[in-house]
Amino acid sequence: METFKMSTAVNVGARTLWGWHMRPGAFGRLTPPWERVEVEVEPRLEAGARGQFRIQAGPLRLRWEAEIEEVIPGSQFRDRQVRGPFAEWEHTHRFLHEAEDRAVLEDEVHFGLPLGVFGALAGGRVVRSKLRRMFTYRHEVTRQDVERYFQGDGPTSKVVLVTGASGLIGRALVPLLRTLGHTVRTLSRRRGGEGAYRWDPAAGEVEDGALDGVQAVIHLAGENIAGGLWTKARRERILRSRVEGTQLLAERVAALKEPPEAFVCASGVNVYAADGCAHDEEGPAGEGFLADVCRAWEGAAATAESAGVRTVFVRTGVVLSPAGGALGKMLPAFRAGLGGPVGDGAQHLSWIAMDDLLDVYVAAISEGTLRGPVNAVAPEVMRQGDFARVLGRVLRRPAVAPLPGFAVKGVLGQMGRETLLADLNVIPEVLRRCGHAFRYPRLEDALRHLLGKPA
Repeated sequence: METFKMSTAVNVGARTLWGWHMRPGAFGRLTPPWERVEVEVEPRLEAGARGQFRIQAGPLRLRWEAEIEEVIPGSQFRDRQVRGPFAEWEHTHRFLHEAEDRAVLEDEVHFGLPLGVFGALAGGRVVRSKLRRMFTYRHEVTRQDVERYFQGDGPTSKVVLVTGASGLIGRALVPLLRTLGHTVRTLSRRRGGEGAYRWDPAAGEVEDGALDGVQAVIHLAGENIAGGLWTKARRERILRSRVEGTQLLAERVAALKEPPEAFVCASGVNVYAADGCAHDEEGPAGEGFLADVCRAWEGAAATAESAGVRTVFVRTGVVLSPAGGALGKMLPAFRAGLGGPVGDGAQHLSWIAMDDLLDVYVAAISEGTLRGPVNAVAPEVMRQGDFARVLGRVLRRPAVAPLPGFAVKGVLGQMGRETLLADLNVIPEVLRRCGHAFRYPRLEDALRHLLGKPA
């Protein structure tokens, strides 16, 4: 048996730290974005309860089943592998009291690999490295979440309806909302379990009861902009998916006797002129397909605004997550040493780390002063060539293989011009004025956290 141990000091009490781990979204919140884990049965934190997971490890799909062996409320709990890739696995989570407002989060893992000594020699170092990477991420997420949201009385719980919950942002946002104590309902085209409602924007249908008692709506749903070449049919689907869904929700919200406090709608920074000049929320309008989509998207929420519902448009830059999106598409080439600047690399790239974007959505539903457009971008302005160099440095790979602009235009056409080559220099002025604190204002810190590459 080998032992791995990690401890982190946290500026909240042990009871608060314990309580955070008891919340329904905690496991999803702590799953690193580079891991491919499917939760089949989420364990209850009580002795004898079992959890079941499927883990994608390269070409292999592994099943992991764990049982909660011991629970000492407010202090610790321990789980043991019942079925999985290890010969033995025992994991103790401790919440150690230091002061009224200070505790230590400690994880201790005892593990054994198959094939005894030979397995330890062949894989022990690799496993220790993976555990260090994973728990560094988990401790940092836990520390930042509880210190940001659970000082004093903690957040006020709300009933929140989320569309697009299965998308890149939604999959990360829902667990955070649940750990904050919010009751989350979802809207999708397919039927789901408890709290999942069905809708069909094209047909103008929303399942009965979906909006009853809802205090905030977060609308993320829409056709993937980078999911294929922009044929005429695809452009129509992209526009229609955003306008129809937003308009339907806005009308239903406006018609409620007790409408929600906030209607928060996703949007994009492509609404601004791609001229390289720094633009805040008052910046000039851009031209092109994406700018038109963003304007129509936001305009479709007019009914909710007219009804007096506080409406927020989260104008989002390039969202950084290895689980998908732009960064997910870049990683294979960069890891192979084939990454580099796109075009001449001089165009600005307005980016935001996933956790910072989630904090913006939480602020949008909870802070009554936020309304209208809010630029969800990091305060650090980057050029695309600098972005490539930082990513290469984090991955310890060269980042000098250019992707010429003519190749981008030739292969991707209008989509390439308006995404990869667009010179969008956007600043988060509204967030700055309201004192919003970014977790990752610097690109390198964000990438190291998201990719599990601590300095």
